[in-house]
Formats: sequence, structure tokens, C-alpha cells
Amino acid sequence: MLLARKRAHFNFTLSDDLRIKVTFMNIKLLISILLLSFGFAASAENTVISMAYEIYLSNFRAPVTANGGVTFKECEQCEQRSVRVTPDTRYAINGKAVRLEEFRKAVSQADDRDETVVIVLHHLESNTVESLNVSI
Repeated sequence: MLLARKRAHFNFTLSDDLRIKVTFMNIKLLISILLLSFGFAASAENTVISMAYEIYLSNFRAPVTANGGVTFKECEQCEQRSVRVTPDTRYAINGKAVRLEEFRKAVSQADDRDETVVIVLHHLESNTVESLNVSI
């Protein structure tokens, strides 16, 4: 008899308000799952636009003109590559924007070319240099 009371105690029905809340929560959960699945599908279509290279100054040759090019090797054993610069290419020394002439002067006067790194940001589709940044 005691067992029957406990069963009766746990036997209940949902009120109309509670049913609406549970249904609304299920709809929100379904919408959330659908939105997340769209996000995963969109992320599968991502492509690499730019590539950054860290190059030692000993493996780097700065551009001479605003329409010239840079020549660099990613490593000692790697093939040398040339990428052109445009008038839109940005130059920076220690994070501060400078003109090409100032950049060339700073790179040519660098003391330790085997330890100083220049960062080349290469736009792959146009095959141009977006920016050159050196920390001296």
C-alpha cells in the first residue's frame, strides 16, 4: 500500500502553460541547431586569401620602387621567390607606418641580418605583397 502511494505521488500531468513552455523550448532548440548547421556549411567554403612569411633579412631583398618586387627565401634550403609590390603596399618599422624609402634605409642599415625578421604579407590571388613589417 505504501508503494502504491509513492506511485500516485509521482504520477502527474503537465499544465497547459507548462506544455507551451516545453514546446517553445523545443522550437528554440531546433532553430539553434539549424542556425549552427548553416554556420558549419559556410565555414567549409573558406579559402586562404593571404599568407604571412617570417623571413630573416639575410634571405630578403627589399623593393627598389613602388612597382618593383621583393625577393626572399623562406628558409636556407628553400627556393627563392619573387613577389611584386604595388603602390598600395604598406611598409612598417616596429609597427609604425613608413614610406618605402625609409623602409629600405632601415633594412639596409640593420646590424644583425641573420636574426632580424621581416614579415611579408603575400596576397595569394593577386600575387602581390600587401605589407612588409620589420622589427629593428
